[in-house]
This record gives sequence, structure tokens and C-alpha cells, in this order.
Amino acid sequence: MIHILVLHGPNLNLLGSREPTIYGTTTLEEINSTLMTLGKELGASVEARQSNVEGELVTWIQDAPSQFQGLLFNPAAYTHTSIALRDAIIAVELPLVEVHLSNIHRRESFRRRSYLASVALGQISGFGPQSYVLGLRALVHALQNNS
Repeated sequence: MIHILVLHGPNLNLLGSREPTIYGTTTLEEINSTLMTLGKELGASVEARQSNVEGELVTWIQDAPSQFQGLLFNPAAYTHTSIALRDAIIAVELPLVEVHLSNIHRRESFRRRSYLASVALGQISGFGPQSYVLGLRALVHALQNNS
């Protein structure tokens, strides 16, 4: 069975109430539940974690290869700032799909740069919670096909 680690970055614990016109009303718990159900359908186990602390996310990425074959990651605001997360992803050499609820390319100019996109298999943004669903499907497909 494929094991996927889903990581959620800062402020995503506030989903459902935080800026619903941008991020919608779906909670993080609902997203995680959907991903776990879909994972089972796809033959993958899914473990989800959220942190507002960059160093904790780095540690989880560094520890991931001992248990997981791939990463599904919404780095949130760290997308645009974190070289540490990028370096951790490069170091562990796990396939990564980057996801975002909003279309970061249609937002403020500072949000259009992702430090992770060039080290990811792909980036899915702008589809709300479906970005996670599409990302999980893409990651599992890539792992099953060794892409």
C-alpha cells in the first residue's frame, strides 16, 4: 500500500471561518476526512498534519521517507517565503504535489512565486478543496506508475 503524508501550512487550521470569500467554508477536518476516504478508494493510506511552525513542517518532511512514499502539501504562506521547506523537500527526494485552495497566480503579486513548484511533480491551485482531491489523485497515479 502507498502511504501519503498530507501537510497543511500556517493558518489552514482556520479554514471554514478564515476569509471564506477566498478559501471557502470547508473546514480542514472535512478536507482531511475526504482525503482519507479517497485514499482508501485509491489503495493508499493518508496521514494529515497541520502546523503553523515552519521548523515543525521541515522536521516532518525530513522524517517522512521512513514511513511515506509521497507528499501532498499546501505550504500556505510558506509557499512564497520558505527556502528551508524547499531544501527539506530536495533532501528527502520524495515525490511532492503542491496544492492551494485559491489560484495563487491570480492573487497579489507576492503570492505568485512558489519556492516549491520547481521541485514538485506538479502544482494544483484554484479549485478550493478539490485542489487537494486532484492533487491526491495525481500523486497516487504518479507513484503507481513510477512517474
